Amino acid sequence: MYADVLREDLPILDLTGAEPVLVAAAPQAEAPGGGRGGAGQDPAGEAQASLRRLRASDAGDVLRAFAPGTGMERQGSVGSPREAERYVAALLEPGSNRHPWAVVLQDRLVGLVCVNADAANRNGWFWYWMASETRGRGWTSRAAAAVANWALTALELERLELGHRVDNPASGGVARAAGFIREGTERGKFPIDGRRIDVATYGRLATDPWPGVAGLAFSEEA
Repeated sequence: MYADVLREDLPILDLTGAEPVLVAAAPQAEAPGGGRGGAGQDPAGEAQASLRRLRASDAGDVLRAFAPGTGMERQGSVGSPREAERYVAALLEPGSNRHPWAVVLQDRLVGLVCVNADAANRNGWFWYWMASETRGRGWTSRAAAAVANWALTALELERLELGHRVDNPASGGVARAAGFIREGTERGKFPIDGRRIDVATYGRLATDPWPGVAGLAFSEEA
């Protein structure tokens, strides 16, 4: 699960694998930011992911996520420890408008959710990716819901935007699970394998209904 970088640092969501959309039948009560507490376990005893701030020490896990064959090549060149360090450093640059949250399992990074905030217009570009070995567990939907909730409350943004390739409908499922509403199609947005691909665009307003997905917990103060 990953996001394509198309212009500047604004990525288009392009999720690999068919991650099921998690719609909780009876979501647990939680704060608007998506909850607090540690990763814990689900009722079946499986360890659960949680969210924390991205750290410079996560570079090794980023490098593993970008390994050949994972479908992450559209995210840029992250093929060495030095390139992974630069990738993380760019997201953590002081004064940056980026707000990256690591999806972690036992404190090991397995995914990333980020909001590129436009404070002047109170908008944010929303993107994320999930490492190949942890796709298909519903964590991307839950992480996206939690971070979107946080961005619209803690950052006081009024609108979030994202996009995904129309040839990957699983991307739209995650977007909808996180409370985004489809707004349109950018036809022939960019070329892949000799043909131009349309992009589905989504938005979520602070006034839109809260998603029914139980967001992942934040393991540290948001």
